[in-house]
Amino acid sequence: MIKVSVMYPYAAGARFDHAYYREKHMPMVKQRLGAACLYYTVDKGITGGVPGTAPVYVAKCDFVCTSVEAFLAARGPHAQEIRDDIANYTDIQPVLQISEVVVERSEV
Repeated sequence: MIKVSVMYPYAAGARFDHAYYREKHMPMVKQRLGAACLYYTVDKGITGGVPGTAPVYVAKCDFVCTSVEAFLAARGPHAQEIRDDIANYTDIQPVLQISEVVVERSEV
């Protein structure tokens, strides 16, 4: 299992429409990824490591997917549509990272 993280670095004065991201963009991407995406999460940055400081990321999402290959195959035909939609909610350039999930849930 892998996790695809898309992070939007905080920048003073940058635009980010959290409602559009949560209600329109993310469901659209999940639909395009289909069965390759098991589920996704959305985070809204509220503060940095020191209370009262700016968050490192204004927003972040994680797509938990079956494999890198499945993610890339599912995203491929829709990559341009997904990229084009970014302008509808932000002017921040996203940062993408793909990670191997080594612990999904901690019960301890």
